[in-house]
Amino acid sequence: MSLLVVGLSHRSAPVSVLERASLSADAKVKLLHDTLAAEPAAEAAVLATCNRIELYADVDKFHAGVAELSTLLAQHSGVALEELTPYLYVHYEDRAVHHLFSVACGLDSMVVGEGQILGQIKDALALGQELHTAGRLINDLFQQALRVGKRAHSETGIDRAGQSLVTFGLEQLAVHLPVGEWAAGKRALVIGAGSMSSLAAATLARVGVAEVVVANRTAERAERLAEILVASGTGVAARAVGMSAVAEELTRVDVVVSCTGATGLVLTGDDVAAAVAGGPAGLSPTPPLPETGGQPPAPTRGSAPDPAPQTPAGLDVAGAAAQDSQGLRSGMSGPDADVLARLVAAAEAGRRIADAGAARTITAVVGADGCPVGLDVPAGDGRSALTGVDANSLELHGAWADQGEAAAQRQPRRTVRSSVDGAAVRLALLDLAMPRDIDAAVHRIPGVRLVDIESLAEASADAPMAADVDAVRGIVAEEVAAFGAAQRAAHITPTVVALRAMAAEVVAMEVARLDGRVPDLDDRQRAEVTQTVRRVVDKLLHAPTVRVKQLASEPGGAGYAEALRELFDLDPQTVASVSRADAADPKNDDPGRAS
Repeated sequence: MSLLVVGLSHRSAPVSVLERASLSADAKVKLLHDTLAAEPAAEAAVLATCNRIELYADVDKFHAGVAELSTLLAQHSGVALEELTPYLYVHYEDRAVHHLFSVACGLDSMVVGEGQILGQIKDALALGQELHTAGRLINDLFQQALRVGKRAHSETGIDRAGQSLVTFGLEQLAVHLPVGEWAAGKRALVIGAGSMSSLAAATLARVGVAEVVVANRTAERAERLAEILVASGTGVAARAVGMSAVAEELTRVDVVVSCTGATGLVLTGDDVAAAVAGGPAGLSPTPPLPETGGQPPAPTRGSAPDPAPQTPAGLDVAGAAAQDSQGLRSGMSGPDADVLARLVAAAEAGRRIADAGAARTITAVVGADGCPVGLDVPAGDGRSALTGVDANSLELHGAWADQGEAAAQRQPRRTVRSSVDGAAVRLALLDLAMPRDIDAAVHRIPGVRLVDIESLAEASADAPMAADVDAVRGIVAEEVAAFGAAQRAAHITPTVVALRAMAAEVVAMEVARLDGRVPDLDDRQRAEVTQTVRRVVDKLLHAPTVRVKQLASEPGGAGYAEALRELFDLDPQTVASVSRADAADPKNDDPGRAS
């Protein structure tokens, strides 16, 4: 066995790299074909999920295999090899088996213990079988991985160590509330009708949403999923719509879960901003303040009233000379004065305020609590943080960066991307796609909360590990040892079969020779002599063949097959023909075995 895996996952690469390196369905097919066409690989399978891309292959040369598989991954993912290499990991033979078994059990998942990975492994095997790129090794490996994963979930409490990515994402959206309490009575839109989207729809129905709308490019799949939800007994109302109706549905729903195979954005910043502004409880963007300052307009429907009248104070950071900084300070005290003093100091020192890497001329409007509550960005000056969203509606609560991009990068990353607290959320978005379906910048829109793969990775990094994880690790170690022993024993089987075939041929030749020299033997005598010779040969070969299988099943036992071939002068072609016949067994290429 020379199993090699080369890949990258959420543990080795940032989400931005995973997003760029994601493989479409066509790319996976081409990758498998090209891998088999490469000289070092005899069979292959690709496991591509929202947070991992791994290429498994049976290779005859380690270094050549690593180089070839890495090159192919870079070629088909569209990420340059020199950029991809720092994030790649490599596992070989038993370590590769251990890695896949750990993945199958959910130990390597973003959410420890989640079970969706088993379906993804099954799909990877089915694709390899369909394309005939999965041979004996890949079939045995992935079949055993599925069994190990099922054993881990049935014999331990690994399910309690984590949840599905959907459940975990909904918990992040709900923040401090129980998911059932948060979801009760809400209307949800699920974009996509694949396995992850179907799981999301079922989970939403289970936690108590009032309605689920399913949008998909293929109407039949969306309608089928809606029918299943209605028949599930949860009492949820469900209906299907086309992708063209997504914009209209956004104005009606409270929760959106998206997981499609699209290569571009499904929901842009403009889409979400328009939905929030035009929805039943929409938060309309605040109109720009006049240059001279003044009271902000009254809040629109769905927005919370200000606790006290605001005292706006205009401040052009890039053009501080146009303002009288002393005049800004006069007549103010407390937090307002402190904030403005820092901003004026930044302007006088020639520094710029960084907002997501874009420095621009900003007029700050300060609220009663001393935190900036609005911005006035003159037309044509700088770039908006989100296309189609009035910059005045962007919240600046938090630390102000005063040294451009470098300072912005030093700010702590927030798990849930939102500019509002739980009480003010108008639209909750869960993006489970890779590459992402929803523009990451929509979290800047007031009333919007976004949870995506990147924020889920941050949230799960410090998640507590259940005690059952240790039990699963024990199962994985046990199964890896058993699989390795079985594979090594199977490796010597063709040699043993060829040896016994040679012995049977020798017996037949000697019996034929005896017939020529003693032609007077009757049938009973001839049969007795033949049986005696066969028993002698079998007894002589029994102990050596049993022992060589035992030795070959141990680590480092691969050389015993070679020794047996040398000692008995076995024809390599005979051994190879036995191996080919065994690999051609229909049981090894039956797609039904993936179930």
